[in-house]
Amino acid sequence: MRILAVFSHPDDELGCVGSLIKHAKRGDEVSLAWTTHGELASQFVDQTDAEVRTIRQEHGAWVADKVGGSGHFFDMGDSRMTGNRHEALQLARLYARFKPDAIITWSDDSGHPDHQMTAKIAFDAVTMARIPKIVNEDLGEATAPLEAHRKPVRFLQYASSVSARPVMHVDIGEEIELVKEIFSFYRDFYGWQYTDEQFEASRAVIGREAGVGFADKFQRRATFAPAVDYLI
Repeated sequence: MRILAVFSHPDDELGCVGSLIKHAKRGDEVSLAWTTHGELASQFVDQTDAEVRTIRQEHGAWVADKVGGSGHFFDMGDSRMTGNRHEALQLARLYARFKPDAIITWSDDSGHPDHQMTAKIAFDAVTMARIPKIVNEDLGEATAPLEAHRKPVRFLQYASSVSARPVMHVDIGEEIELVKEIFSFYRDFYGWQYTDEQFEASRAVIGREAGVGFADKFQRRATFAPAVDYLI
C-alpha cells in the first residue's frame, strides 16, 4: 500500500505523522509532499531564497526519515498558490509516478489560503492523474511517458467541524513518542509557545473520541461516488 501526504508548508503534516509512521512500520510505502517551501516564515527574514530552500529541504528530509518514508518539495510559492490547473498537474504527475492508494491533505475550509488551495489541487489531481494525455502533455521527448494512475484512491482530509463527511480515527498510541519528537523539532525551530505536554494533550483529546489514548483524525472524501439505482 502507498500513502501520500500532501501539504502546503513544512509542519503542516503534524496532524498525520503518527498515521504515516504506523503505515511505514507495517511495511507500506509512505511519502510526503509539500507544495511550497514555507519560505515566508519570519525565521527567514535574513536568508536568501536559495538558503531558505536548502533549510527547508533539510527539514523535509529529516521528517521523512523519522517517518520512514520519502519527501518531495514543489515550489508553488508560499502564500501565492491559486489552485490553478498548472499546480494540480504537478501533483497529478506525482500521483502517476508514486501511484498512491491513499492521499492525506488539508480540509477544504482551513484558514490559510495555501491550505485551501492545496486541498483543492490534491483532489483535482486525482482525476487528472487518470488521463494519459493530461499527465503526459508537454513532457518533451527526453522524458519517459507516464502511466496514468487509474486505481481507486482513498482521499482523506484533516477533520473539520463544518464538514459532514465521514470521520475516521487512527490509533497512534505506540507512535506518540516519535510524533512528539517531530513536534519538538518544529517547535524549537519556530519558537512556538506550545509545550510537548500541550501537544500530547491535543492528541489525547482526539483519542478519547474513539476510545484510545492518542489518535489522528480524518474525514473521508469520495473521489468517485458509488452508483445508485435511481436518481430519486
